This record gives sequence, structure tokens and C-alpha cells, in this order.
Amino acid sequence: MANCVVVGGSRGIGRAAAVLLAERGAQVVVNGRHADAVEATVRAITAGGGVATGFVGAPDNEQTATDLIDTCRTQYGGIDVLINCAGIAEPAGSSILTISPEDFHRLIDAHLSTVFHTCRVTAPLMTAQGHGSIINTGSTASLGIYGGTGYPAGKAAVNGLTLAMAAELKHTGVRANVICPGARTRLSEGPEYVAHLHDLHARGLLDEMTLQASLAPAPPEWMAPLYAYLAGDLSTRITGQIFIAAGGFIGRFKRQVPTPLAYREGPIWTVDEIDELMGRR
Repeated sequence: MANCVVVGGSRGIGRAAAVLLAERGAQVVVNGRHADAVEATVRAITAGGGVATGFVGAPDNEQTATDLIDTCRTQYGGIDVLINCAGIAEPAGSSILTISPEDFHRLIDAHLSTVFHTCRVTAPLMTAQGHGSIINTGSTASLGIYGGTGYPAGKAAVNGLTLAMAAELKHTGVRANVICPGARTRLSEGPEYVAHLHDLHARGLLDEMTLQASLAPAPPEWMAPLYAYLAGDLSTRITGQIFIAAGGFIGRFKRQVPTPLAYREGPIWTVDEIDELMGRR
């Protein structure tokens, strides 16, 4: 029976993943910022015959992250799976032209610092036992197509950190992957969010297909099976991958590789020659 921590597991995609993992026999620590939401999710799991305990707090700092992981070890005897699903939305109308440093750092902490601290505490424990699965939540916002500042920056950093962890831990039996989900949650609904999407489309950042998909995302339950798959034994060969799941669509991002523009031993490229190379592409 797997012992799992789901950060941000009290609502949305995290809750759906926690419920499905418990249905499949896992023992789950449900983490969230708000006690009422955490307690409601724990009750829903235990009412269905599952095993769950709650932990209230934001593990975007060392002490809270340590306490969270220790709760799983104390309650269940160890940790086999860490899922990071916590997130907060950009302020309405946020852009590089308007964001405050305080709001930017708050976004970075909620996304990147949470992943860093929970992974930093968990990775040595998993390495010592010779197995474990870390599943972090990214976003297609990291591509820049939804605008914003701290949200896409934090999610892009999560991607990079996860890939680096996967490479470093691969020989230990610990794997790390990213899911970029598209689902209806409190971060992807409401009139301000809809207006923001239409504005991005009008400015040419979002194409028509992405706009329509973003306006009518599937429920969070559609995302949960991919989290459960990466948490389980069927996926032991998979690490260092970035997946996308949106409704009935599941995909995998290709690893970024440079496209050669030109090469020569010398002389040094001139500015005009570089401009000519860019024109060819």
C-alpha cells in the first residue's frame, strides 16, 4: 500500500488525485491551506472506505514542508509518492507592466518554493529506500501563451527543477515527472478569467482552439488517472517527462533541443551574418 502526500490535495485537481489514489488503496496525507477544505476532503475519502489524514498549512518553507512529510512518516511509516498540486492565480490583469514585486514573489513561493521545499525534504528519504515517485504540476502557461508573470515563471521553473531531479535521482530508483493539466478549478473559472482569455485571444496570444479548450475545460476528475498512473508501479520506467492532460487528451512534450542555424570553425560571426542567418529561418 503506497503512502502518499498530496500538496494542494484539498481542492480541484489535487483533491481528485487524492480521492482516486485512496480508492486504489493508497494511504493519503491531504494538504491544503484551509482547514475546512482539508477536513471535507479527508471525510470524503474515509467515508468511502479510504485512509486519509489532513495537514493544514502552506509548505512553501522548510519547516512546514518538513512537518508535512513527517506527518506521512508518522502516520503511515514512510512516503512513497509526493504530488505537488498547490497553486494560486495571478492578480487580475497582471502583466510585467503592472505586477508588484510582492505579488511576483508570492506567486513564485506558491509554485516553485513549495515544490522545492517538499522535494528537498522527500528526495533523501526516497533515495534511502530505493524507490519513490515525485509528480509535480506544471502548466502550459509556462509557454507564455496565457500572459502573466510569476505564474508562468514559477511553472517553467518547476519543469526545469523536476527534469534536473529526475536526471540526478534516476540511478536511485526515484523518479520525477511533471503534469501540465487543463481542468476546471477555482483558478480557471469566473468572469475575470473568461475576460482575460478573450483579451489574450484578441491580442493574438491564444489561438482559437486553445481559447475554446480553455473556456470549457473538463472536471478535475479527468486529470486524476494520469497522476495515479505516474504514482503506481506501472510507470516505474518513466522519469524526466513533461506530460499534458486536458479533458480526453493526454500528450507528452518533446525534450527541447536546439535547431542548428549554422556552424563554422571561424572566423567569429559578425552581427550582419547573424542577421542573415535569422532571415533564412
